[in-house]
Amino acid sequence: MFIVCLDLEGVLTPEIWEEVAKATEINELMLTTRDVPDYDVLMKRRLDILKDNQIALYDIQRIISRIELLSGALEFVNWLRSITQLVIITGSFSEFTKPLMKKLGYPLVLCHSLETDNTGMIINYNLRITDMKRKTVRSFKEMNYNVIAVGDSYNDLGMLKEAEYGILFRPPMNIKKEYPQFPVVTEYSELKKIISNYIEPKKQ
Repeated sequence: MFIVCLDLEGVLTPEIWEEVAKATEINELMLTTRDVPDYDVLMKRRLDILKDNQIALYDIQRIISRIELLSGALEFVNWLRSITQLVIITGSFSEFTKPLMKKLGYPLVLCHSLETDNTGMIINYNLRITDMKRKTVRSFKEMNYNVIAVGDSYNDLGMLKEAEYGILFRPPMNIKKEYPQFPVVTEYSELKKIISNYIEPKKQ
């Protein structure tokens, strides 16, 4: 039996922090896990920027509520759920993902959480577990699932390496060059084809 593990941002939705950067005109918030391999360094810097600019959780949620899915993402998710099991594994937070999950038809999502103070300012973030993406894939394998993992960023590489089949979807050039062992696709039609090719032989 197969299960497909998808990253969220960059695979099904735009990068949330890039959208926040555009809305707030704070260019440094454009940095994502595509640019910075160390997630803790990246998040601590983001929280410092939010504090310095008095940007609260509500402000970010309002921006996220206006984010649309990538073109073709919903159709791809619906197709995938019709042929196999699906879980979205994201480095984002439950406080961010709810409106996006609604637009995707509420698939299972594994993510982290945020801490706020009594004014709504984000003061910390809590990882569900460290190295969640890789450990989740490993756990599925221990339950005798064959895992296909799809991502685009540095923080996806653990799950891509752990999975039986790892796929890069629209990765930046630096990741594409650094990890040539993973097939690269740029369209959902290509992603459907490669996933089908992985799954179909197991059915025969």
